[in-house]
Amino acid sequence: MLIHEHLRRCAANHPDKTALIVDGRHYSFREIDLSSDALAADLQERGVQRGDRVAVMLENSAEMVIALWASLKAGGVFVPINHTVKVDKLAFIIADSGAKCLLAPTSLQNQVLNAAARAPEPPAILWSDGQAPRTDEAVRRRLERFRAPRLIDQDLCLIIYTSGSTGYPKGVMLTHANVDSNIGSICSYLRNTADDVVLGVLPLSFNYGLLQVLTGVRAGFAVLLERSFAYPYETLKRIAQHRVTGLPGVPTVFAILLQYAPFDGLDLSSLRYITNTGAALAPAHLRRLRQILPQIPIYSMYGLTECQRVSFLDPARLDAKITSVGRSIPNSEAYIVDARGRRCVPGEVGELVIRGSGVMRGYWRRPEETAKALRDGDIPGEKVLYTGDLFCMDEDGDLYFVGRRDDVFKCKGEKISPIEIENVLYELDDVAEAAVIGLPDDIDGLAIKAYVVPCAGRQLTERALRRHCASRLEPWMMPKFIEICPTLPKSDTGKISKGSLRAITGMAN
Repeated sequence: MLIHEHLRRCAANHPDKTALIVDGRHYSFREIDLSSDALAADLQERGVQRGDRVAVMLENSAEMVIALWASLKAGGVFVPINHTVKVDKLAFIIADSGAKCLLAPTSLQNQVLNAAARAPEPPAILWSDGQAPRTDEAVRRRLERFRAPRLIDQDLCLIIYTSGSTGYPKGVMLTHANVDSNIGSICSYLRNTADDVVLGVLPLSFNYGLLQVLTGVRAGFAVLLERSFAYPYETLKRIAQHRVTGLPGVPTVFAILLQYAPFDGLDLSSLRYITNTGAALAPAHLRRLRQILPQIPIYSMYGLTECQRVSFLDPARLDAKITSVGRSIPNSEAYIVDARGRRCVPGEVGELVIRGSGVMRGYWRRPEETAKALRDGDIPGEKVLYTGDLFCMDEDGDLYFVGRRDDVFKCKGEKISPIEIENVLYELDDVAEAAVIGLPDDIDGLAIKAYVVPCAGRQLTERALRRHCASRLEPWMMPKFIEICPTLPKSDTGKISKGSLRAITGMAN
């Protein structure tokens, strides 16, 4: 099924039902459907045809959602770009994607024009003034110009740019069939229905944030879209006000909520589930969430843009397997292989491999990197995704994240998994964030360095951190260096950027 056909179905069957809540305003499925038809007509007038890329650089807003559906309805491929991206990266994405059209805010006009001018074929630019979309007579006249192109589910739907090993982002290609398979699977295990109201606090330029909108039309539920997460307590109040049932987040979101947002006095009884992905949530943070919201099921999940979602842990087993990310999502298979491609036995660490209809088409214009990621599977003619992530599996078949292949390193002859040390640091109530990397060292080859951010108003000392680590870690896992700092660098998606830490450390040395 084409993804935008889910929107059509919702608009036909429940035209007045709320699809989106932004800044207190409710948008119905019919409004979103009509407004995106009108914008699709504008895109077609600017030359967008089947398969053309439509880059959209807007913050979380009704306009961003409408641009998604308009891009697909016009036959294009939606290319979301974080509105905070710097000029050089923006210029690279515009040129690399070969975007036919770019939607951008007038407030960033100089930056956008500078970046677009560097492209071999500069895109047509549609400027957004930040105003709410209209459904008046002018819009209806534009609808008369719209002509739906013929598409099939093997056509590209999304190109989402992620960090690349070369320093340049890679465009992950996802077809309508890929996305439809993934959102159907997600809705099935989360048991989403049209009665749900799901928070959208993550950027729509981020796969996990975008999935809330995509699953919304699949199940017919409303999305409460937040422009930012600058005021976490205000977000919690809106969760209570709008009777939100689903709270998706990444570790940074939950760390901020636990640190800055008092839950007392808020009626959060509407919450039906909490989900985490993007990176493993520290067991200490999971336990605190369980204490604060004991009745709310928490789904520990694992995903990556190349297949959107990989696994989830049944919340009923969270206490027994708090460090696990569970098993494959429906209609997908995950397994672990060694360096020779043979399947690992329980307890053995290897690379995670994914097979299923949700696996990406490949990396846009990156045949060599595509060949490294998509390799022959057990079934002749089938390609499976090699994730680059190290995992192990227990006797029950549950998965445990060990680390990115690039993150795991050897120190004093022992293999070090940074996540183990980070989880120990998070056990201290005064620790808000922690990150561990390998630092070049003349004696040990690579030495362990830990960066720690204290909670607001709390005091941490290196001595206290070392005492705690010594009580919980083997000698070879003890950090040689500990730096207490006010913040840690983050990626556009809110993840701690270890690459930036390595670069900063390298420059400092």
